[in-house]
Amino acid sequence: MSPFSRTALLLAVLSAASLSSEALAASCKSYSNCRQAVIEWCAGRHPRADGDNDGIPCENVCRSRAEVVAIMEEIGCSR
Repeated sequence: MSPFSRTALLLAVLSAASLSSEALAASCKSYSNCRQAVIEWCAGRHPRADGDNDGIPCENVCRSRAEVVAIMEEIGCSR
């Protein structure tokens, strides 16, 4: 395999990996409840869910820090 082919292959793999990780990132609008949002946020699949860093991801479905903390305790998340 020529150096050019290796480079092209590497770029294709990196590009595909980038696209697939972006596809995993959800929107807060896609969650119907706080539990879904907290599970994805804690698992690292939606790291920007808490954009203002107040400990409440997806404030459209999570109304309070207490609600988030209760869910985190249930699922074993120590974020």
